[in-house]
Amino acid sequence: DEVLEADPTVYDMLHNVNMPWPCLTLDIIPDNLGSERRNYPQSLLMTTATQASRKKENELMVLSLAQLNKTLVKDNDDEDDEDEDNEDNDSDPIIENENIPLRDTTNRLKVSPFANTNQEVLAATMSENGEVYIYDLAPQSKAFSTPGYQIPKAAKKPIHTIKNHGNVEGYAVDWSPLVKSGSLLTGDCSGLIYHTQKHTSKWVTDKTPFSVGNNKSIEDIQWSTTENTVFATAGCDGFVRIWDTRSKKHQPALSVKASNTDVNVISWSSKLGYLLASGDDNGSWGVWDLRQFSPDNINNVQPVAQYDFHKGAITSISFNPLDESIIAVASEDNTVTLWDLSVEADDEEIKQQAAETKELEQIPPQLLFVHWQKDVKDVKWHKQIPGCLVSTGTDGLNVWKTISV
Repeated sequence: DEVLEADPTVYDMLHNVNMPWPCLTLDIIPDNLGSERRNYPQSLLMTTATQASRKKENELMVLSLAQLNKTLVKDNDDEDDEDEDNEDNDSDPIIENENIPLRDTTNRLKVSPFANTNQEVLAATMSENGEVYIYDLAPQSKAFSTPGYQIPKAAKKPIHTIKNHGNVEGYAVDWSPLVKSGSLLTGDCSGLIYHTQKHTSKWVTDKTPFSVGNNKSIEDIQWSTTENTVFATAGCDGFVRIWDTRSKKHQPALSVKASNTDVNVISWSSKLGYLLASGDDNGSWGVWDLRQFSPDNINNVQPVAQYDFHKGAITSISFNPLDESIIAVASEDNTVTLWDLSVEADDEEIKQQAAETKELEQIPPQLLFVHWQKDVKDVKWHKQIPGCLVSTGTDGLNVWKTISV
């Protein structure tokens, strides 16, 4: 096999973290180190879960990654002068982990956007066995910054287990970005979606699921970033559907045929609440303007942008939370691409470049960056470190920031 080497000159930062097993999913844990962090070395908190070859070896892992230095690109001439300056930058990254034993592979996990390491860090995991576990990862997060702190035994167990899905596994899970106490949606491979909320001190799951009754898997779920009762789903039936939790019938309000194959992933923009991105099994992805979704227009809606650049199924898609025009897309073709939707295709400069270089004809002008990672499954932006991404594939985790974003 050909081994691809990353070009260090195009990364501000690039770190590879080897894991004991492949991880299908990851999420960033918000921390107390402030936002808009642009100085190196960087540090971050995150969580991931394994896909071990033996079920009982699986773990939910909380990771602290510190001393993440800038990628150094040395010119031979400058080497002597820079040696003194770079002593601070030569230290290796520091990785600490706190693990929670699991009995099964985790298909997907999400951390609550309201997570606070001083109080509560809610994380929901969807297990291959059909159960959904809610953990409070605050003790694990606290352990990294508090020397001598002993994690209580109880903190290694879920604070709540959702059993409504029976033994049907699922991949769709999302915390509401608007309901602080905790409001969770989970969708499974038989097309059922359950809504679980925290009432005072206990978790309650609505017994009636949301469903269209076609037995087709719900692949991803996203709460609206502006309306606290509205959510969207993506499914194996090729539809993107918009729902309202107030619906007595538990049926979708609007359904748009987004693809002729499975729609695997969706992302609802937090900056522009009317934009929803979706990615499908053929490697095609697009952005929808939800203002065009209306009952009388439902069969004619087209995405406002669509790209067929990827050669494999889209496995993850995410709007940059700090820049509404930038999107990260992960694919089974072993790449994560970054796109800038504010680039105009009819730009004269771009036309000239394409005319001069034949290879550029096949490349959409909105494509900013291609990052190679084997079997990449999930990618997340760090909300507090502009441009920083964490992605997971079979060869571990990548923590990276490009010079383009």
